[in-house]
Amino acid sequence: MAAQRLITPPKLRRGTLRTVALGGLGEVGRNMTVFEIGGKLLIVDCGVLFPEEEQPGVDLILPDFSYIENRLDDVVGLVLTHGHEDHIGAVPYLLRKKPDIPLIGSTLTLAFIEAKLAEHRIKPYTLEVQEGDVEDFGPFQCEFVAVNHSIPDALAVFIRTEAGTVLHTGDFKMDQLPLDGRITDLRHFAKLGEEGVDLFLTDSTNADVPGFTTPEKEIGPTLDQLFGTSNRRIIVASFSSHVHRVQQVLNAAHAHNRKVAFVGRSMVRNMGIASKLGFLDVPEGILVDMKKVDNYPDSEVVLMSTGSQGEPMAALSRMANGDHPIQVGEGDTVILASSLIPGNENAVFRVINGLLKLGTDVIHKGTAKVHVSGHASAGELLYCYNIVEPKNVMPVHGETRHLIANGKLAEETGVPSDRVILADDGTVVDLHNGVAQIVGQVECGYVYVDGSSIGEITDNDLKDRRVLGEEGFISVVVVVNRQTGKIISGPDIHARGVAEEDQVFKDIKPKISRALTEAIQDNKEHTTHQLQQIVRRTMGSWVARKLRRKPMIVPVVVET
Repeated sequence: MAAQRLITPPKLRRGTLRTVALGGLGEVGRNMTVFEIGGKLLIVDCGVLFPEEEQPGVDLILPDFSYIENRLDDVVGLVLTHGHEDHIGAVPYLLRKKPDIPLIGSTLTLAFIEAKLAEHRIKPYTLEVQEGDVEDFGPFQCEFVAVNHSIPDALAVFIRTEAGTVLHTGDFKMDQLPLDGRITDLRHFAKLGEEGVDLFLTDSTNADVPGFTTPEKEIGPTLDQLFGTSNRRIIVASFSSHVHRVQQVLNAAHAHNRKVAFVGRSMVRNMGIASKLGFLDVPEGILVDMKKVDNYPDSEVVLMSTGSQGEPMAALSRMANGDHPIQVGEGDTVILASSLIPGNENAVFRVINGLLKLGTDVIHKGTAKVHVSGHASAGELLYCYNIVEPKNVMPVHGETRHLIANGKLAEETGVPSDRVILADDGTVVDLHNGVAQIVGQVECGYVYVDGSSIGEITDNDLKDRRVLGEEGFISVVVVVNRQTGKIISGPDIHARGVAEEDQVFKDIKPKISRALTEAIQDNKEHTTHQLQQIVRRTMGSWVARKLRRKPMIVPVVVET
């Protein structure tokens, strides 16, 4: 992988195409790539990353826009390859900075993002495209290619510039029996390969999985069997944008005479849009409002819910905690019809354990075929490399292990190792005279959304939160006389989350008093901050030795 140290890239040469990923490299999510030539910028995708346990309190993680923040007037368009949150979720936060950036995408993708932007009171400029369309955006000419994914209407984009061509796959797989009959257009890929692909940006998420990804249709028989043997309610959890998975649930419910209620605001919104646009085939009379499910016997109800990743506020997590209007219990069947995003494992297992304690049967991909991936496995990627025959390859969308595995596949098909670019977020790659090279690194950190604040929470703040959550909090208040060096009041010590009674601190109080008195007598020029640091060090070393803990210590020294 590229070095993490910051290397200022050179000024962009004339006739050179610059590529900078602001997210999606070394992580599953936050996908965003910026292309630059002739003083203009084209962006492909703008998604979010969901927080892990070591980021307590964080709602979402955005790409770092600082690289382009002062150049938003140069952005000629934002191409959205498909409608999943890890590719469109950060669009509202970018458009807050410049609402008139044109959004380019397919019918369903634009419908999803327009609904999301409406909640942010943003009316976007949009251009709807479909496979085969060719559109010019400043110095970029974009041709769109149909690809199959776990959401309908996904597109790859082929970008022509004076410096060369780029094929960006977005997320894709090569399901030969897709529910909607829309396969990844390998003939189109081959045509573009004959024209010449100078830089191939390929989805890496499943690059370390041998063979071919299982077709979506193979889930159908499993769902049919589970629906046929369950005598009570069935709750299926999936991503709120996974139209194909919801379609399979509707089909199984219809076959077994069950009603379906969508649970979760995003699920209701997205499936309403997909149905209206014809991407979701809803059998007549099958849908019911969540508020009316109690009017039907448990054996005739299916709840299609959000929360498959253990999100604390999602419907399924709240059901597992018993604080949702829908109370699950003995005999109910819960089906987790999704994969585990890396980092979410513990949260999902907590939900599973909570559901099991309530007496439900929990089915997941580890126990039954209730999920297949939406990403191309190694065998499919090999096919693509042989069809496209790219001159340079830059694996995208995945953790480090995925990117490296994808790069090795490219080399196996004949791409020279020095033409395989393994980059990090912020790595600057220039394409010039048919050769792609790393030329620098720009700052590209995490931007945290925490309630109403965006980018105000830092890694140090999160470290403090982890300390508070894991080690507790101790405050020490002391009033001292600056002139005499005597302690007027205190030390008063109060602890929270340390699991010790306050009386345990009686032995440290005289040590704090003595340390402060000696410090003032030795040097009356000590600042209040310096005195507080003396309290912190004295308290901290004692707690570490005596209690074997490292809590957050907040010293307050008041001078009279």
